[in-house]
Amino acid sequence: MRSIQQWLDAYGDSHRHPLNKRIHWLCVPAIFFVVYGLVRCLPQPEAFGHFSWAALLLLAALGYYFALSKPLALGFVLWAALVWLGNEALLWWLGRSGLLWFSIVVFVLAWIGQFIGHKIEGKKPSFFQDLQFLLIGPAWLMAFVYRKLGIAL
Repeated sequence: MRSIQQWLDAYGDSHRHPLNKRIHWLCVPAIFFVVYGLVRCLPQPEAFGHFSWAALLLLAALGYYFALSKPLALGFVLWAALVWLGNEALLWWLGRSGLLWFSIVVFVLAWIGQFIGHKIEGKKPSFFQDLQFLLIGPAWLMAFVYRKLGIAL
């Protein structure tokens, strides 16, 4: 298994252009947020109670981040809480169909943004090499914040 730094370095290789980086700062968190929303709209078994498939997905992502870097995973606990709270607020405000449509529209627009960024960069998105890069994108952003705050990965 690659180390967190190896993953971040590999991801960074196709994210050097300043405009592509700015696009990723907007689109990567948006995609992460609305993927939760899309999964949150799936029907769930009665036995789940207030738990959801989306919560399981979020816990799996946290487990992945924990395996890569404990400090990084702790940062994602905060991000996961914001994703959960934001989506639950949207679900309450818009209803299930409203959250679904909001998530679909943002998902499509954010991916268009990502591909525009990679066109500008002149390199294909990293996830074409390995699907794990879909989870490394958010980690790459979190690692940047950590570096600015002087927190080791």
